[in-house]
Amino acid sequence: MSGLDKNTPIPTEITLHQKSARLELAFSDGASFSLPFEFLRVYSPSAEVRGHGPGQEVLQLGKRHVQLTSVEPIGHYALKCIFSDGHDSGLYSWDYLYHLGKEHDQLWQDYLNRVEAAGASRDIDPTLTSPTHKHGGCHH
Repeated sequence: MSGLDKNTPIPTEITLHQKSARLELAFSDGASFSLPFEFLRVYSPSAEVRGHGPGQEVLQLGKRHVQLTSVEPIGHYALKCIFSDGHDSGLYSWDYLYHLGKEHDQLWQDYLNRVEAAGASRDIDPTLTSPTHKHGGCHH
C-alpha cells in the first residue's frame, strides 16, 4: 500500500489545520478526507511503525496529542510528515494517503481495538517511561 499506483487520484489541495489537528486532502476524483494527526502518526508508513514485514508492526501509544508540525512534498508522489514527537521517517505516498482516507473508520477501529487488547493507552507512551528504552530509529 505504500507505492504509487498510476490509477490513484492525486491531491489537488493539501491543508494543514493546526487548531483541529487535521490534515485535509482533496483529490482529483472529487474525494476529500480530513485525517487527524494522531491517526496519521499511528499509521505512519515508516519501518519504525510498520516493521520490515508482516507481524513486525509496532503499536504506537501516547500519540493522542501529537502535532503535525509540517509537511514537505517529496517529488510528485508523496508527503514527508514531521510530527511534534520527532517522528519524520515516513513517506506518505498519494495512494497511501488515499487508502488512509477511504479506510479511515475501519483502520481507526482496528487501532483502538489493538490498544485495548494491549491494555494500553492512547495517552501514555510506555517507551518514554521505560528505563530500558533506547532512542533511535529501527532496531533489530
